[in-house]
Amino acid sequence: MKLQISFDLIDLKKSLKIAQKVAEFADILEVGSILIYRYGIEAVKEFCKAFPNSTILADTKIVDHGREIVNLLEKNGPKWITIMAGANKKIIQSACSAAHDANKKSVLDLLTTDFIGQSAMEAKILGVDSILFHKVYTQDSALTFKDKWEMVKGNTSLPIFISAQIDENNIDNIIEFRPSGIVVGKAITESDNPKKSAQFFKEKCI
Repeated sequence: MKLQISFDLIDLKKSLKIAQKVAEFADILEVGSILIYRYGIEAVKEFCKAFPNSTILADTKIVDHGREIVNLLEKNGPKWITIMAGANKKIIQSACSAAHDANKKSVLDLLTTDFIGQSAMEAKILGVDSILFHKVYTQDSALTFKDKWEMVKGNTSLPIFISAQIDENNIDNIIEFRPSGIVVGKAITESDNPKKSAQFFKEKCI
């Protein structure tokens, strides 16, 4: 199971400083959409420059102009880009095609679709490389979470990552689903000791 650490802070320098402390525990470093909105492609470039040996994901949340956005990122180093499942199928397919042409991989984020099973089923045909199961997990929502997870899992052979506002209180419940990876953000980046927190979640992934 892989650990993806998400940096959705508004300060790029602070994000890079925290990333230096936790990179050794991360399989993937995610440049969050908030950083991209504030700093543009420069945020992605800075992460790639600072961590040349790490796998960088740019949370681009593509909904339109997929090929053009991927082409903008082509020379700026990220290995992965994200596409929203609610986008038009032609947009998803063109973004995936452009990503493959640029030797990148695509993640389909299920956050924006009400038809997660269908989106999961069609993902591979559209050229998607991985799926992001994006749903908040709480004890009150555990049964709904499980039902939706099984709906996605049963309709694809692609790797699935879980993003569920994961923290130390719900991590044990999340890993029971045995996803391909988990996405952890604030529980690490806003921790009093980011390195210790990153190590904790990495050990949970083993």
